[in-house]
Amino acid sequence: MSAAQPISQRQYTIPEYMTLEEQSEIRHEYYLPLDKPAAMSGGTRAHNRLTQNCAFGLRTGLRGRGCEVYAENVRLAIETGAHYSYPGVMVSCDPRDDDPRTVHSPVLIIEVLSKSTEARDRGWKFEQYQLMPTLQQYVLVSQYRILVDSFVRTDHGTWELTSLRKLTDVLPLPALASKLALADIYEGISIPPLRLAD
Repeated sequence: MSAAQPISQRQYTIPEYMTLEEQSEIRHEYYLPLDKPAAMSGGTRAHNRLTQNCAFGLRTGLRGRGCEVYAENVRLAIETGAHYSYPGVMVSCDPRDDDPRTVHSPVLIIEVLSKSTEARDRGWKFEQYQLMPTLQQYVLVSQYRILVDSFVRTDHGTWELTSLRKLTDVLPLPALASKLALADIYEGISIPPLRLAD
């Protein structure tokens, strides 16, 4: 997703935010301390392709497993009544997660990075996502080079980072007992592999 920008200076209540979301063609994040929705601007074709590739790979790998895969246009309740966002891709396997507009119990979140959102996705947003007890894995996919960073929650509550840089690499999804090949994630994307500077 591209950079979030406030749509106005007035404060919104949660009911006002929900009404705005139902009527708007633009998605908005909501964070209670800011108390105002932030519009999400459009992404690139590469961003869209990477998001679709991840969602398709997950749907294929999780078929018949009782998990739901959502891409971009489904809201996430990071903290119900206080903080809402729209991750690139998320997976929920909780049968109680049946709200028609909002996911409450994701096990996996994937964000496709852009130049305007990378710092936020790696920093503040990840800090917020870590507060969700159901989340077991957070994955960041670069659209400018072959690079996938995967953060997996350990049994001690810390997060273990694995970085994948080759099309032959495979991304393990331990909480889902599944995997995603980088070749599938980057299918149709023409970008160079990550190399050390000369």
